[in-house]
Amino acid sequence: MSETRSGWRGFSWQARAKRSAPHLPHAGLTSLTIGALGVVFGAIGTSPLYAIDQIFFGPAAVAATPENALGASSLVIWTITLVGAITYALLMLRAENDGEGGVFALYGLLHKYRFQGARVLLWALMLGAGLLFGDGMITPAISVLSAVEGLEVAAPNLAHFVAPLTVAILTALFALQFKGASRVGAIFGPLTLLWFVVIAAFGLAEIARAPEILAAFNPLHGLAFLANSGPRETLWVLSALILVVTGGEAMYADLGHFGAKPIRIAWFAVVFPALLLNYLGQCAHLLRGAPIPGDKLFFSLIPTPLLVPVILLATLATVSASQALISGTFSLAWQAIGIGFAPRLEVQHTHQAHAGQIYIPAANWGLYAGSIALVIAFGSSMAIAAAYGLAVAGVMLITSLAMIMVARRYWRWSRLQTALVWGPLTFVNAAFLVASSMKFFEGGFVPLTVGLAIFLAMATWRWGRKATFAAYAARSKLTMGEVVELHRSCTSFVERNALVMAPAAVRRMSDRAPALVGLLWNRYGVFPRNLVLVEVVHPKVPYIHENRYHVTVFDRDSARGCVIGVELRFGFMEEPNVERYLADMARHHEIDLPADPHRWVVHVAHENLLPAKDMNFLKMLRFRLFLFLRLVSRPAYYGYGLGDEVQLSAEILPVKVR
Repeated sequence: MSETRSGWRGFSWQARAKRSAPHLPHAGLTSLTIGALGVVFGAIGTSPLYAIDQIFFGPAAVAATPENALGASSLVIWTITLVGAITYALLMLRAENDGEGGVFALYGLLHKYRFQGARVLLWALMLGAGLLFGDGMITPAISVLSAVEGLEVAAPNLAHFVAPLTVAILTALFALQFKGASRVGAIFGPLTLLWFVVIAAFGLAEIARAPEILAAFNPLHGLAFLANSGPRETLWVLSALILVVTGGEAMYADLGHFGAKPIRIAWFAVVFPALLLNYLGQCAHLLRGAPIPGDKLFFSLIPTPLLVPVILLATLATVSASQALISGTFSLAWQAIGIGFAPRLEVQHTHQAHAGQIYIPAANWGLYAGSIALVIAFGSSMAIAAAYGLAVAGVMLITSLAMIMVARRYWRWSRLQTALVWGPLTFVNAAFLVASSMKFFEGGFVPLTVGLAIFLAMATWRWGRKATFAAYAARSKLTMGEVVELHRSCTSFVERNALVMAPAAVRRMSDRAPALVGLLWNRYGVFPRNLVLVEVVHPKVPYIHENRYHVTVFDRDSARGCVIGVELRFGFMEEPNVERYLADMARHHEIDLPADPHRWVVHVAHENLLPAKDMNFLKMLRFRLFLFLRLVSRPAYYGYGLGDEVQLSAEILPVKVR
């Protein structure tokens, strides 16, 4: 009969429990609010640099008449209100998963429910994650480029330096990522606060010159503007309009870093009014027929003596926005690894006190290559904007569809309540996606291609891991009961403390032992005196608060040693340092191992994957892609912290994948 127990025990329970606590914000409300300004709102805060230009000087090419200026301004006001204020600030921030937000937090919320279309919706969320990676490439390119383009207004003869200078700034930004964002991050919040104050002031000055623009708060002006436009022109306007809320999704993605209250305060006290004032100011500038040098509406608001300082401030603000998207992409990749959707890439922690500050070289240089390619290929923010909207609209529509099920299943809303709230919001996002699809051949294919490629890689990795585990488990011949009998029959033992990584749970005598245990028995004819089987489980939740581990004692004798099974659980936001937890368990006599990991030997299996003979062409392509992903992935035992101090013994096992 096996003995089982779980949870943390011993006098140091509180110290150990802190390891499993979620990454909650601990700073004061004021500092968190200012920090949120720099990290959360950098992208949406710099959208005034290029968004309105797309309506009047981009593919939409709307005539800059007073009526159109008033109508466009009304559409901008209500787009920011519906998408930014209502959808994200008020509603999305309620959909927290153990304090965390973002695509994978939504995935975790919905994964446990079984409803019609659940699988399709979960796959759509994976596609949304892929689109966010595409967004992470585009945002640094368009943000920095749009700021540097202010040189064309200040000194037109320097226009040919815009692209090279943008490339240089982006190169420096990505090259410094390995140092971490903690030192630079301290200035992001105050810098972005200054940016919002400046753009609000210039917008307010223009409104004072043409106060009739305030009539734009009446939504009828926006509806009349659309009604007077043809179907094609309406779609072009909507495809440009989505740009005013690009970066709004960061409010939900960064929920775990700052909390809902600081994000809402920053939005409603600073960001929302500053954006409204600046956009109203830009349209007021159009309404009164003022000149627009270089078709750069934002910089037309700036008095000539202040133009160069504002260009420098805009550049710094866009660097801040780019840093936020880059760091956000690192976090997204970290979550994908933790939830089992991405290969275990090299992850470097850049701050000892903050586990969330990480650097992922592969993601960093992938984003860099994509951003530089966009700057060189498109050459202007006006051209890149065509590629930008499709990614944002796709993510927002997928998020809205997921929120319908969150409202019904998680919040227990009625059908009527859900339809009245999320029906119109989903319709708006669907309209933006349809309109943005018109830009597919003008650049919209870029984020969609990146998103589909990331989605294909995640789906393939998920399939390959499942297929590998199934094939490896099929090689197992011994049950745990048989392992215990063999261990008891040994008259001599290998005098070592051995751990064997287990792909599946070992809690009962009838459970299959890892195939590696049978290989060790067949090879040596004896077992280690102390044999510990370790399974690492990743529930689709951000953090594990209780029942971190489960210990099953199959056999224990002071003379013969022991056979013990250990299950360790980690959420997708946690660092799965198995070695540290096992050492802690050994120190408190939870398992029969010496507390010093140098006296352990960990046996791991390295599968030599072989395709089944009846595998068809498409499955073979998927199998080959999985093999490539395994090449760039660190082995699981390194990802779990094993091998830092523990001796590793790797066995190569041929495994046939079907």
